[in-house]
Amino acid sequence: MNVGDAAFFVGGDPKTFLKFAGAARTKVGTDLGLVDENRFEFVWIVDFPMFEMNEETNHVDFSHNPFSMPQGEMEALTTKDPLEILAYQYDIVCNGYELCSGAIRNHRPDVMLKAFEIAGHSPEFVEEQFGGMLNAFKHGAPPHGGLAPGIDRIVMLLANQTAIREVIAFPLNQQGQDLLMNAPSEVFDKQLKELHIRTVPPIKV
Repeated sequence: MNVGDAAFFVGGDPKTFLKFAGAARTKVGTDLGLVDENRFEFVWIVDFPMFEMNEETNHVDFSHNPFSMPQGEMEALTTKDPLEILAYQYDIVCNGYELCSGAIRNHRPDVMLKAFEIAGHSPEFVEEQFGGMLNAFKHGAPPHGGLAPGIDRIVMLLANQTAIREVIAFPLNQQGQDLLMNAPSEVFDKQLKELHIRTVPPIKV
């Protein structure tokens, strides 16, 4: 190290300090002119964990997308520690902004049932919640996957903006309201009846 160099250490809950450390790094890099704001730097994020430990239930749960194909497929699900299994999931990030997410989908019913079993769900649960997809896969489905680029986020970067609401047609405010379209708004009783929805006023304490 040289005179004037600095080192930062952050400790605590990883979900909290990782986000804080990233923001601090960006702040220092920007303030010291270490970030080239005239470049677009792309990076692929791969090898997402398939499972994670749910801190509330203390049981293994899906970390992201339960319908992604685990790397190693059935062999990985039956021989590896669930927390060491990776998924075929990926993101493209540009200058720190996620542009799109994607995955290779799980197209095998046996692998899907096993993955849900590890996460604590019975075959009956999978059949009840996702029976249509499960039954379709039983008739045979080719391996498939993809990704969905966010055009609005790309435009945001090209326009040198940091907030997506600056480049979309009908942005929402901090309360989730669209002031131009006056949404959300009250619904009519007729609309509720058509959809078989009943509203209940909040209980006043």
